[in-house]
Amino acid sequence: MNHRLTQLLHIRYPIVQAGMAGGIATPQLAAAVSEAGGLGTLGAGYWNAEQLRQAIAVVRERTARPFAVNLFVTKTPDQEEDDGEKVKKRLGILRQRWGLSTTPQQGEMEDWRRLWSVVRQERVPVVSFAFGRPEAAEVKELQAGGTVVIGTATTVAEAVELEKIGVDALVVQGWEAGGHRGGFHRPNDESGIGLMALLPQVADRVQIPLIAAGGVMDGRGMVAAMVLGASGVQLGTAFLTCVESGAHPAYKQRVLQSDDESTHLTRSLTGKTARGIRNAMMKELESQGTWLPYPLQHQWTQEIRQAAQRANDSEWMSLWAGQASGMSREEKAGELIRRMMEEAETVRWN
Repeated sequence: MNHRLTQLLHIRYPIVQAGMAGGIATPQLAAAVSEAGGLGTLGAGYWNAEQLRQAIAVVRERTARPFAVNLFVTKTPDQEEDDGEKVKKRLGILRQRWGLSTTPQQGEMEDWRRLWSVVRQERVPVVSFAFGRPEAAEVKELQAGGTVVIGTATTVAEAVELEKIGVDALVVQGWEAGGHRGGFHRPNDESGIGLMALLPQVADRVQIPLIAAGGVMDGRGMVAAMVLGASGVQLGTAFLTCVESGAHPAYKQRVLQSDDESTHLTRSLTGKTARGIRNAMMKELESQGTWLPYPLQHQWTQEIRQAAQRANDSEWMSLWAGQASGMSREEKAGELIRRMMEEAETVRWN
């Protein structure tokens, strides 16, 4: 087995838990994954600096092993479409149906550079990022303090660009992956490439370790990814239904009940292309035809999704999940990792 990633990250197994934002990738989940020999990740994309500091402290109380923080390297929102005010009006009416004000009451997302500074100050072992590309000097700043830096690529061109700015490793995200597309050249392009086609092409062009993401749910997927050039795998959906995950119980249940035809790509919930289980919210917002750019659409729909969680109504939650969600199981994170390694050994010798 390729040991480049385990040696780089100082972990036992080449398994990374995705940094799912929105309360899913909690300190409890991250610590459990790290304790089991993988790399647990805090999903800090929507946190502020203080929330991130507190989460880091909780992880360190639970484990002395390496862990990661995942950040969204976002830019200023794209220009709104000419009918942006019409979109806001429709969303305002929808918000009123949930007993909310017609405009968002929650503040804007924390500037990612403030979170980057927290990671540097706290000397977090690993930081991964998606949605953008920091400057090479910012990458070196973290590395100088001992932090391993991992970027996210959805195309060969993105992978080559990220290697040039000096990242230590790359998550190569295929079209099968649940949640948001992590790339930055064409974040809303819907002609994406699957992991099996993308991974070997990236492996032929870059030298740094690759972490395969998208549709990997068990040991078979891990072995296949490593044959195609990966040094490890990143799993989101598989960890989402684990006991330690912070996902809402109704959300977990929908994922556990899903099959190979359940997921769908949409921009309607947040303004950025993402894969999730189709529900009433997705259908209604898609019927409107136009949306605000990310993160504005996210900010306008976030409180609706939070209200749906309080009401235990999965039809109006964001049910991010990958194409292999039908393989999900309810188990502890450590059990998932042990099972994957056993399956991988069986596949390798058969």
